[in-house]
Amino acid sequence: VANSEKDAVHPLFGEASLVFVSVSRQQRKSVSSVFSGGSSLPVFPFDGSSIRILGDLALHWVAANKLRSGHSFNIRLHECGDPYSFADSGGEETGVPRRFASHQFPKTGREAGLASERVALWGFAGCLVSCPSAAMLLPFKHILGAAGTFLWRRLSWAACSELRARMATRGWGKRNRGLEDFSARLAAGPTLQHFLRNASPPQETCPQLAEEPEEPEPYLTSSILEKAGRKVYLETYGCQMNVNDTEIAWAVLQKSGYLRTHQLEEADVILLVTCSVREKAEQVIWNRLQHLTALKSKRLRTQAPLRIGILGCMAERLKEEILHKEKLVDIVAGPDAYRDLSRLLAVAETGQQAANVLLSLDETYADILPVQTSLDATSAFVSVMRGCDNMCSYCIVPFTRGRERSRPLASILREVKVLSDQGVKEVTLLGQNVNSFRDTSEVQFLSAATPGLSRGFSTIYNAKEGGLRFAHLLDQASRVDPEMRIRFTSPHPKDFPDEVLQLIQERHNICKQLHLPAQSGSSRILEAMRRGYTREAYLELIQHVRDSIPGVSLSSDFIAGFCGETEDDHQQTVSLLRQVRYNVGFFFAYSMRQKTRAYHRLQDDVPAEVKRRRLEELISVFREEATRANRAMVGRSQLVLVEGPSKRSATELCGRNDGNIRVVFPDTEMEDGTGSGAVVRAQPGDYVLVKVTSASSQTLKGVLLRRTTLRESSAHR
Repeated sequence: VANSEKDAVHPLFGEASLVFVSVSRQQRKSVSSVFSGGSSLPVFPFDGSSIRILGDLALHWVAANKLRSGHSFNIRLHECGDPYSFADSGGEETGVPRRFASHQFPKTGREAGLASERVALWGFAGCLVSCPSAAMLLPFKHILGAAGTFLWRRLSWAACSELRARMATRGWGKRNRGLEDFSARLAAGPTLQHFLRNASPPQETCPQLAEEPEEPEPYLTSSILEKAGRKVYLETYGCQMNVNDTEIAWAVLQKSGYLRTHQLEEADVILLVTCSVREKAEQVIWNRLQHLTALKSKRLRTQAPLRIGILGCMAERLKEEILHKEKLVDIVAGPDAYRDLSRLLAVAETGQQAANVLLSLDETYADILPVQTSLDATSAFVSVMRGCDNMCSYCIVPFTRGRERSRPLASILREVKVLSDQGVKEVTLLGQNVNSFRDTSEVQFLSAATPGLSRGFSTIYNAKEGGLRFAHLLDQASRVDPEMRIRFTSPHPKDFPDEVLQLIQERHNICKQLHLPAQSGSSRILEAMRRGYTREAYLELIQHVRDSIPGVSLSSDFIAGFCGETEDDHQQTVSLLRQVRYNVGFFFAYSMRQKTRAYHRLQDDVPAEVKRRRLEELISVFREEATRANRAMVGRSQLVLVEGPSKRSATELCGRNDGNIRVVFPDTEMEDGTGSGAVVRAQPGDYVLVKVTSASSQTLKGVLLRRTTLRESSAHR
């Protein structure tokens, strides 16, 4: 049993019966030549997509031995995180198990499965080796903790309560003899090779895993996976990334034969794509689950059971509580486990709860084309990177979304081209830290120059060398279709080198709108938040942006009542709002999240009523200043992408201008823009010129002039 470090593998060869090598997806093709080195041992490279098969085979072997005696038992698996990952924002290694799953093997001998993590597979393989030595167990000691040896922990799961009760009354000598007896019983049973031989045709060469197993796992029958007519209902909560995640999840389920419904009463499967950024967002989900559980209890017996699932950030953060709190949920899938949805639902069909919240270091869903939730949509989201490395002290995202990793540029451009061919007129490039994009998928990209940070900004991590950066992505994406708008969100202010600002200014189809999250106007609070800049550095960046992109529209995020915020700190944030005069703003009262640095190091000492007052004041000041900023557009013509009818009036249309501000105008006839004198009505997806007649803090109103194009409009600026 080995990990992917070559030096840690070879000393184990003399004592192992099998070698499992944990690799990334890119390493699988070459790993055998690296690790086998002339050895006759079977070497099995695996990654996140193939680990389930091996782990489940090991589970069946243990279960089969026990089931022959006619008993039922529980296997409780502690799945540990990557021993090299950060335990918190300080980067300390703890080795404390952070995930678990529980499965019941009934007397019927019915097969069951478990999505295992790397450590779980190592553990099961360790149980199957006849004489594991201390050298084999050493790599796992700091992962599993000091309470008992690795081997005893793993074997205690298989023996469960019967063996524990018998050994609890003995001395350590008798315990060891009992352990030896049980080890002998395991050694006499079928080996893992037995299951591998029966699961696949004989191979003349050293057995290796195939490229990507498309066949379902052996314990899942086709009748379970292919549920004809099974309808899925998807609800999305939170940010734009969750909208994109919903489209990815639906693409996976559609491929497995599920149907989509927009009527809750018709659904056989209800999936909630959740947000965990604030406590209020989580409470909305808990309330929704109570309603759905009541709906589930009213399900007719003649119908298939209703399955409810939690996806996304809340699933990652609260897996244990979700699964066991009043048994409200059947499946739980984290942001990096959407590929596993069909299997999880198939396991749920057997009456078990199923979960996979494994975070990945390389999952970007680059090979999955999201299915747009609305076929006639004029705009779409394209995810370009996932995760975040900034570790701001208030933010849960690094713990629910994982480390930063970027999609290959080629896959992003392909998706943008597909959307263009479908008639989409606006694409928003998405990422938790979108302008930290860094494509290292090809060797030649590693020699690319590393851009500097914005002046006066810093990070908690060392500079990342090489890779194609955001400026290159923005340049290539804007070339796909000159008549398609390009936006991006959400960026970090530190990653705005001059080449990005210059490109936005020069390219007519890149929107002149930037989101620059400030969070606070106080340098003291910004330091406590670990934002990596001061008030002065932020204001200097704002001025540089406005000098580089005349007429740019600005938006920002702010948190009211962060730990230790005084009234003076709050007033500095108020003054920042007045000084910058944002066009769009997003404001939130601080909500402390477990696992964050603030949770471990700071005190949430601002009373709730003070947070509410400060939040209301920030919103009031923002609206006042945004109204002034928007009124400056009265009398001017704005290029607007028509989205459809206004929600408040059937006689009006609405859309958004280049600065992402909502524009409402009458649905009247207009010139077609060709110079022929023809009269037409605006349709969703049209670019039109609207003369602004009035403005509020959030909306512009105007009259329709004529239809136009991006090129034509930019030529007359």
